[in-house]
Amino acid sequence: MIQPRTLKGFRDHLPAQALARERLLEVARRIYRSYAFAPIDTPALEYLEVLTGKGSDETDKQLYRFVDHGGREVGMRFDLTVPFARFAAQHAHELGLPFKRYHMATVWRGENTQRGRYREFMQCDFDTIGTTSPVADLEMVLVVHDLLAAIGLERFTIRINDRRVLAGILERLGLAGQATGVLRSLDKLAKAGPEKVAAELAEQGVAEAATTTLLEMAQLTGPNAEVLPRLADLAGEGRGGAGVAALEGIVAGAQAAGVPSGRLVIDPGIARGLDYYTGIVLESFLDELPSLGSVCSGGRYDNLAGLYTKQPLPGVGASLGIDRLLAGLEELGQAPARETPAELFLAHFDPAHVNDYLAIAAALRQAGIAVEFFPEPRKLGQQLKLADKRGIPAALVIGSDEFKGGTAQFKDMAAQTAATIDWQGDIATLVAAVRERLAGTAAG
Repeated sequence: MIQPRTLKGFRDHLPAQALARERLLEVARRIYRSYAFAPIDTPALEYLEVLTGKGSDETDKQLYRFVDHGGREVGMRFDLTVPFARFAAQHAHELGLPFKRYHMATVWRGENTQRGRYREFMQCDFDTIGTTSPVADLEMVLVVHDLLAAIGLERFTIRINDRRVLAGILERLGLAGQATGVLRSLDKLAKAGPEKVAAELAEQGVAEAATTTLLEMAQLTGPNAEVLPRLADLAGEGRGGAGVAALEGIVAGAQAAGVPSGRLVIDPGIARGLDYYTGIVLESFLDELPSLGSVCSGGRYDNLAGLYTKQPLPGVGASLGIDRLLAGLEELGQAPARETPAELFLAHFDPAHVNDYLAIAAALRQAGIAVEFFPEPRKLGQQLKLADKRGIPAALVIGSDEFKGGTAQFKDMAAQTAATIDWQGDIATLVAAVRERLAGTAAG
């Protein structure tokens, strides 16, 4: 016998998890479309040269790569942004610019597993490409806010920074040539702490005074109105000043669009570990689970597509980490426990009326009600126990006596109550009554 098992970092999704994931995807799809983002898809496999050297040395090491049957070196995508840059370079003449897309698909990274982090996971991206407008940057922030709010989260914080601020400070410190390593070290500040980051910077040859300035910058906290002028003093003019001005615009625009005060925070410690970011960077955290890490991250990348085409294709976008967010929702007890999409359980009570049951189930489904009709005439208690286990909110029981009398029993599974529906053999009447009672069950 072959032992049934899954690879480390990979997992099966049981119905409750899969349904919760689908709900998040449906919400994301609705929010993305409300901003006029259009769906695309790309292959799971890309030529290796498309993927390597685009994220970081770490993502290159994590790539699943192999030689295919045609002798080509290929890799499995580690995110959806790099394939999108290739996609945009290849199809820009067909799309028209600027172009807004969303993409929901699986990606793979051979990294160490941890809470909410797997080797196979789903990303849920949206991007605007073909414009450097600060409106596109602001829209990214607004989409993230609307998305997390629509999921039902109330306590979350969107933290933003601008890579130009960091670049400006590095230039003033004489560290422009070491930007990649320094920014990767700073990006570890929240998890590793200042002492380990300082030690890592020292290993890179960063002077103690420069390290002090960098850590001071990265740990600036307080209201945005207080952080911005302090950040401006550190960043100076030029690129750093442009980054601070961009952050001021984002804060003002978000306020004008109705983002509640306190949900958008300027955090100079946000650097993002991927090398392709050039402007605004963003990370989002659940206030009750900050150690979980960012559940929605992104930023501006103006040069990524330049690796594939001479046509300027600046972009900005973010990605919702479906699996990490689900892990957080489960930990907070906010993930739905239902194991089925069924809204109503239709008990199979009398096998002589199987065609009547089928007709009723069909009418209910045509009315938009998801129905599970039990396939076998088992004991009613067994059927209702299964319906309850799956989290179906209501059950409809029609036995021989009910068919004769033109009645049905509607059972509220959560409240453990029952009510009689008088339908007198008219299915339309039965459907209308069930719909009304289901609405009451959902409201309760």
